Amino acid sequence: MSRPAIAHIRLDAFRHNYRVAKQMHGGKALAVIKANAYGHGAVQCAKAIENEADGFAVACLEEALQLRLAGIKNSILLLEGFFEAAELPEIVANDLWLVVHAQWQVEILLAAKLAKPVHVWLKMDSGMHRVGLSPSGYIQAYSRLNGHPNVAKVVLMSHFANADTLSSEHTTQQIALFQQTVQNLGVVDVSLANSAAILGWPQARANWSRPGIMLYGADPLYDAKTPLRAVMQLTSQIISIRKITKGESIGYGSIFTAEKETLVGVVACGYADGYPRSAMGAPAAVEGKKTRIIGRVSMDMLFVDLTDIQTANIGSTVELWGDQILANDVAKAAGTIAYELFCNTKRVQFRYSDN
Repeated sequence: MSRPAIAHIRLDAFRHNYRVAKQMHGGKALAVIKANAYGHGAVQCAKAIENEADGFAVACLEEALQLRLAGIKNSILLLEGFFEAAELPEIVANDLWLVVHAQWQVEILLAAKLAKPVHVWLKMDSGMHRVGLSPSGYIQAYSRLNGHPNVAKVVLMSHFANADTLSSEHTTQQIALFQQTVQNLGVVDVSLANSAAILGWPQARANWSRPGIMLYGADPLYDAKTPLRAVMQLTSQIISIRKITKGESIGYGSIFTAEKETLVGVVACGYADGYPRSAMGAPAAVEGKKTRIIGRVSMDMLFVDLTDIQTANIGSTVELWGDQILANDVAKAAGTIAYELFCNTKRVQFRYSDN
């Protein structure tokens, strides 16, 4: 029997979430499947929606080539663009779109000798201050790129720093600065909205959206009413059960000490599988009944409190996140975000279904 830690990836849920994102935003939607689809499997997720997706977005050329080799023919956007001029021939040969976010990229692209023009998504830094051209240089860059023989089309874009906070004045300022900067360009193709903006900022909606985390069923606004479905269900099993008395401790560092007699289950999953080491107190479910993580998560194992689940046995199924246990809630207990939980999931068996 193989180790029972399993990431169940429900591709029908991924497809459902893409449809929700597209319906909520309107217009076209690039499904963001960078970082191996946030740990879910980029090729499998792409194939699940290739017949209806308007396109995909990945971080870099290597991720795009993986999709092309798997037979994905949809448009693919490179969110970090190119890192050196030597990538451009392969970008052109594989019919990839690219983000241009820096002046050095503008200069290289304009000077290049390309077999055919490329689609450019020109990124403005409207206030996140990570990458993107400054508003003062944005219009000039657009003017130089638009209509150039190396450029087939230009889409205008920016990215938000605080869209997951609905009271964020900073997001309002970013939207206003972007709209003010581009108002005289008369450009139809614009993309501003990531998942949080799709869900909470209707004024940021344009004809292109870029849903990411919501595709995997985690709502960045923590709104339980959003009709998203968890794509990854992480489960394992209990491999040991023991009772500890009041005053006894368990695990490394003895950070959990029983205040009463406690029934403890040991689960075959740990931080080497991607479960966060700092998640003591996080929710879990044993045979459908909710409980909590106790003690320090170790490399291969963790503890759950079985005191109120006396029917639990060796082999009982434990859901660590998925349907009953929200990844957002586990992430909150661990001081992180669902994005990191998903991206870090590894070593476990990945089982794909598409009902």
